[in-house]
Amino acid sequence: MSLTGERSNKAGQPGNSKVYVQIPASTANLGPGFDALGMALGLYAWIEMGVAEHTEIRLYGDQMTGVPTDKSNLVYKVAQQVFEKAGVDCPELDIAMYSDIPLTRGLGSSASAIVGALVAANALIGDKLSRHELFQMASALEKHPDNVGASLFGGLTVAFWDGQRAEHIRVVPDDRLEVLVAIPRFQLSTEKARHVLPEQVPMKDAVFNIGHASLLVAAFCTGRYDMIRYAMKDALHQPYRAPLVPGMSDILAAAEDHGALGVALSGAGPTLLALADGQQGRGAELERFLIDTLRANGIEADTMWLKVSAEGATVLTHFDSAVPLIDNIRAHVHA
Repeated sequence: MSLTGERSNKAGQPGNSKVYVQIPASTANLGPGFDALGMALGLYAWIEMGVAEHTEIRLYGDQMTGVPTDKSNLVYKVAQQVFEKAGVDCPELDIAMYSDIPLTRGLGSSASAIVGALVAANALIGDKLSRHELFQMASALEKHPDNVGASLFGGLTVAFWDGQRAEHIRVVPDDRLEVLVAIPRFQLSTEKARHVLPEQVPMKDAVFNIGHASLLVAAFCTGRYDMIRYAMKDALHQPYRAPLVPGMSDILAAAEDHGALGVALSGAGPTLLALADGQQGRGAELERFLIDTLRANGIEADTMWLKVSAEGATVLTHFDSAVPLIDNIRAHVHA
């Protein structure tokens, strides 16, 4: 089946002229849940995709600096994998992208691009693949399911990828949960952050993380947020990555004393993430502690308060295909 040059105005059907997808950012690990826990955050990227006579890729926003605009673009390449799996030929695409998700900061920017490409391409051909199939593809591409699972399904995802298959369970945290992220003004590649990890860890550290990750999931499932401060500890990756983010050790040690339910390195970093109970009213104190601690260690950072995004990647049907993507999303971008 070929879609090249075909046009239709019926949303989600083969040959649809354009589809639009909103994809949440994500944080992974949450301390002990290394490569297994991910949480979708209310910070978004948007992708517009349509069939075309010739491929054109348009990028909007500061976060898109340096992203390729030819067929080496990640979104284009992932979309082609969807078409290949579905038995559809669509070599030329019109793609537009905008993202509020900082690149290489530990907030799932690459996972959002992968998930957005999968969902948009699938919608373009009439949803021939299931979300489960898209999850398998995303996990195989990322080699772990935490960020992609969160961006695809929303909420908190508990997942595994064994090299052949991915499975997940989604949990939606209580509305009172708020997320404070402190984003240092430097980039840290996942490759560099993984390079500092040891190839083997002591059995006691593995047991430590199993117990803490299990307790953390149980705390979210039961609403026992008082247990998060005890559960959100890690022995597998944060001790080794702490030197990459000056001030991180101090924040991990003392954030709970300033109103945090728990604190962790977001993904591979350098972003630091603190969970808070919005009903406690200590947000300003917590935010000041993170900023001051990083600054005392020579690190300037930007902070944002976010909510957990209960919805994952969503196909939007109300956008106007007659105007540029940036005009459709202007009211939704992060100020």
